[in-house]
Amino acid sequence: MRLVKIEKYRYSELYCGGNPLVTSLGDKIRKLRKDKGFTLDRLAELTDSSKSYIWELENKSPPRPSADKVARIAAALGVTADYLLDTTASLEVVDAKDEAFYRKYRQMEPTTKDKIRRMVDLWGDDE
Repeated sequence: MRLVKIEKYRYSELYCGGNPLVTSLGDKIRKLRKDKGFTLDRLAELTDSSKSYIWELENKSPPRPSADKVARIAAALGVTADYLLDTTASLEVVDAKDEAFYRKYRQMEPTTKDKIRRMVDLWGDDE
């Protein structure tokens, strides 16, 4: 893996095997927002932000969001703040979604956790 700065790209990008990896905060927010089918307005509404603030995070270099905004955006997009801020591409979206779920799970009441465990037991093995 190597870090390169090329004029035709907006940001410095990490390359792995010749392919650029999405590592910038703005690119990650945009991709996750579009994957969820959210408009700029919808994500702004979910995070108590303005549409122009979300647009700036996606398009300005470098974005400078507060920790609170990153946490709100991550929660709305179903990932962790660590994933959004990771510039090394060491975290995958799937891992970030699992971690976000585990964090929610750890905060749940014991009866809710028990219900979830029983549901998972009903599904059985995927094999």
